[in-house]
Amino acid sequence: MPIYAYRCAACGHARDVLQKISDPLLTVCPACGAEAFQKQVTAAGFQLKGSGWYVTDFRGGDSAKTGSTKTESAPADTAAKPADKPAEAPAAAPAPAPTPTPSAGS
Repeated sequence: MPIYAYRCAACGHARDVLQKISDPLLTVCPACGAEAFQKQVTAAGFQLKGSGWYVTDFRGGDSAKTGSTKTESAPADTAAKPADKPAEAPAAAPAPAPTPTPSAGS
């Protein structure tokens, strides 16, 4: 259900109203009673009702595909922290086998 923002042109009273798209527009200001209550142009807001809707639905895009849960309250500097585990040294390459040298006496 959409949430609409209304504002009175006479007294400046503002209010957000949850109403159906088919409901008539409000015109009478609840604060002063003037017929100057107008719907404002704002970003879309809505409320999901009924079973089967969760706060995490449609959040994070990739979390639904991977099954992982992301929290938006995680600190942003996690990438800047050093690793907990020390870096492992690369494995040493084996030394090359010595090449045989021809003997002078044969």
